[in-house]
Amino acid sequence: MAYLLDFWGSNTMHHDTSDLGIVFAAITMYLTFILVIIAVMIWLYWRIFTKAGYNGALSLLNLVPGVGGLVVILILAFGRWPIEDRLAAAGGSYPGAVPPYPPPSGPPPGSAITPS
Repeated sequence: MAYLLDFWGSNTMHHDTSDLGIVFAAITMYLTFILVIIAVMIWLYWRIFTKAGYNGALSLLNLVPGVGGLVVILILAFGRWPIEDRLAAAGGSYPGAVPPYPPPSGPPPGSAITPS
């Protein structure tokens, strides 16, 4: 009981400023860490959307609390990527693509199998 009286007594109004400084520093470091994680996530999704042929600004949907990340994943997973349309219009290949090798016309050289 004496502990409760001492805890709720008049001594509670005296705070050590070093304790408040530590708490402030911890909160500042935590918020900085969270903001860096959010910025990296936005940057990564911006790159993914750009490479898929979408506008990179769609990555900002991640900032919508609760459903933003889900919406972004659903767009990337189930949406028709504009780059696919461009590939189809280009005949299924992209500039600089290596053409497929032609099928072999016979047995490999030096094999004992003769073509029939």
